[in-house]
Amino acid sequence: MKAVRIYAYGGPEVLAYEDVLVPAIAEDDVLIRVHAAAINPVDWKVREGYLQGFIDYDLPLTLGWDVSGVVEAIGKNVTTFKPGDEVYSRPDIKRDGAYAEYIAVKASEVAFKPKTVDHIHAAAVPLAGITAWHCLFEAAGLTAGQRVLIHAAAGGVGSYAVQFARWKGAHVIGTASARNQDFLFQLGADEIIDYQTTQFEDVVEPVDVVFDTVGGEVQKRSWQVVKPGGILVSVVSPPSEEKAAAHQCRSAYVFIQPRADWLSEIAQLMDAGQVKPIVETVLPLSQAVEAHKLSQSGHTRGKIVLQVSTA
Repeated sequence: MKAVRIYAYGGPEVLAYEDVLVPAIAEDDVLIRVHAAAINPVDWKVREGYLQGFIDYDLPLTLGWDVSGVVEAIGKNVTTFKPGDEVYSRPDIKRDGAYAEYIAVKASEVAFKPKTVDHIHAAAVPLAGITAWHCLFEAAGLTAGQRVLIHAAAGGVGSYAVQFARWKGAHVIGTASARNQDFLFQLGADEIIDYQTTQFEDVVEPVDVVFDTVGGEVQKRSWQVVKPGGILVSVVSPPSEEKAAAHQCRSAYVFIQPRADWLSEIAQLMDAGQVKPIVETVLPLSQAVEAHKLSQSGHTRGKIVLQVSTA
């Protein structure tokens, strides 16, 4: 099969498009024929070696941990799925990923694909969708009537967070560039702040939840708008416990794990028309280098997806 692998850490040029063996499956695995794999920042962070010491990979490594495809084969312990089932997954990041024509995934990490979207759009959901779901509902406990500030609201994670928060009945505030304001209002945002012209802390009334997908100075400034008893939750860097205590609020840092149960709930929302995946760019697997460069630019709306199979 064709796959994109790295033999050493480095820039986009280390991505090698080549022939490799189809992966063997364990007793609890399913073998998925990959139709599409989405790009996420964690892909190029792994590629550049940022996760060394946190996850020790054996190279060469196939990247990509967002997949939609069709079950090709199942391990002897698998009863939930059968060959021919359309599925999607955020697989275990410690294993070879989905920049390939086939991927082996634990059946417990797999959910049935939403029926109302194609594989390209389904592949854009798992990692970003689970991240937004975990941060808003598991970590922050967001409920109807609360106010939430979502940074980088037009991004891959942010665009799901806006939709989930709106579905839950929260008042949704997002930071984004001016070009994305109409787009975010269509997704359900109540207020949009143009971060290029306005300091959000100067205009945002106190919120119950800040969802930080940016980090750095944005995270530091966010303490100014969290209500006492509220929470700042980040997927970029652990927020300061000292600052949380000083502002009489909570903090949380989330590094997500595969959750097929949440993917099943998200699929139901998508099939009900409550949530839609946003795909800005589709490239063939052979152009993974270009996809990484585009992702690292930091200015994409929604997701970048690699199309692997059209069969």
